[in-house]
Amino acid sequence: MTARVNTQQPISTEDIFASHEGGKLSVEPLLPLDSSRALSIAYTPGVAQVSRAIAADPGLAASHTWASRLVVVVSDGTAVLGLGDIGPAASLPVMEGKSALFKAFGGLNSIPLVLDTTDVDEIIETLVRLRPSYGAVNLEDISAPRCFELEQRLIEALDCPVMHDDQHGTAIVVLAALRNAARVTGRTPENMRVVISGAGAAGVACANILLEAGIADVVVLDSRGILSAARDDLTPVKTDLAARTNPRAVHGTAADALAGADVFIGVSSGTVDEAILSTMAPEGIIFALSNPDPEVHPVVAARYAAVVATGRSDFPNQINNVLAFPGVFRGALDSGARRITAAMKVAAATAIADLVGDDLAPDCIIPSPLDPRVAPAVAAAVAAAVVR
Repeated sequence: MTARVNTQQPISTEDIFASHEGGKLSVEPLLPLDSSRALSIAYTPGVAQVSRAIAADPGLAASHTWASRLVVVVSDGTAVLGLGDIGPAASLPVMEGKSALFKAFGGLNSIPLVLDTTDVDEIIETLVRLRPSYGAVNLEDISAPRCFELEQRLIEALDCPVMHDDQHGTAIVVLAALRNAARVTGRTPENMRVVISGAGAAGVACANILLEAGIADVVVLDSRGILSAARDDLTPVKTDLAARTNPRAVHGTAADALAGADVFIGVSSGTVDEAILSTMAPEGIIFALSNPDPEVHPVVAARYAAVVATGRSDFPNQINNVLAFPGVFRGALDSGARRITAAMKVAAATAIADLVGDDLAPDCIIPSPLDPRVAPAVAAAVAAAVVR
């Protein structure tokens, strides 16, 4: 595999700051407000009729306000990109960008909501109180292990779709890419030996979706080695994961995990020794997804693997969450789903993988993030999964 460099024009610091000045979002009215009649319809006195109707039948809020089609992008700023805990104000440009992606790729209205608290109870209380104002919650850049508890408790507390994209968006695209990488290398996904480096938000979600998809031989690494039932230093989340993974009861380090492995998925900030990669099975698959610095440089990875993917846009096979989350939320809202289930996530991954079609090749296992077919295909697959 030969790495192909993106030929886009260089982006200067001045370009970046100029594009962010004043923010990246605005609210535009859908109705003209250019006459007294228009004002009387859109606002007082006409709007009072709609408010009275909703008071009598709260279900009308779904069709006569934007709330049912509004996604709130929620963060406390504790795990922003590769920047770490930079706080809510500094996270806001990222959340604005996420809301812009919802509109551009999913056709959904979205607003960023950054909270000046890291207390799980306070975040839940805030979102419960705001529930009449939105239709779905996209959790973003919230540190582990708090993100696991927060997502689960919000799912239980709210009657609308909730998804932590750092977990499940990544996992969906990883599964899609892995299915096509298996086709390229002549493997059966269910028989592959997979090693995941990283037991944070993305690592746990990747392990869960691979298990859901029938890939049983999954070994997960944290900073201290392989997760196994024999370890007594695991958090509750890691203990649960250890009980459901590592079927061969492997112990030790990355070197022990990768010996003979078919697949390496990196979702940590660590690095992998090149010598260890040489012990993987022939024609292996390496997804080095840490961004901007992968666990192993893709040029190096290509010496030992038939298929290489990264989280970067300047190499082939970019694992980009924008392939997943706009369509997942669109499909969930279109179908009236109150939850985003494991089956919906697997359906989304299948839809993404299928779009590659006849273009499938070692350097083309996943559609481009700019492919306009992706979000509609994912939304349709998610909605169909809700019906099933």
